Amino acid sequence: MSARFVFVILTLLLLPVSAAKAEDPVADAQAVIAAQISALVGNDAETAYSYASPGIRSLYPNKDQFLQMVRKSYQPVYAASSYAFGRSKLIGGGEVVLQEVMISAKEGKDWTAIYEVRLMDDGSYKVNGVRMIRNTVSQGI
Repeated sequence: MSARFVFVILTLLLLPVSAAKAEDPVADAQAVIAAQISALVGNDAETAYSYASPGIRSLYPNKDQFLQMVRKSYQPVYAASSYAFGRSKLIGGGEVVLQEVMISAKEGKDWTAIYEVRLMDDGSYKVNGVRMIRNTVSQGI
């Protein structure tokens, strides 16, 4: 067997595995949430804004207005010292992902954030809203 033939066979065998991971709505939504939280904690308005859905962008038409809103209304997310993903729920087969995120804010208070992440026409996921609940126990979705 030639090395080229073995390479082609191995490549074909591995393709379905990587394609399945790319089509996991929960993993994709969690990656978007993690990237947005990281951008917010780093005060990177442009990157954080890039993860906002068109609906959110219509309410806050530029990155500075968006960041100001997050600082004011979502301080625990903006200043998260740590967070962990909780339960998730798929709606419409993954068109919408509701993702529970437990957040420890810098002031030592614990919060649960319920993220609504929507699938866009281009196949990407964007954050379409966040509901904050101040507590230390998961309330579910």
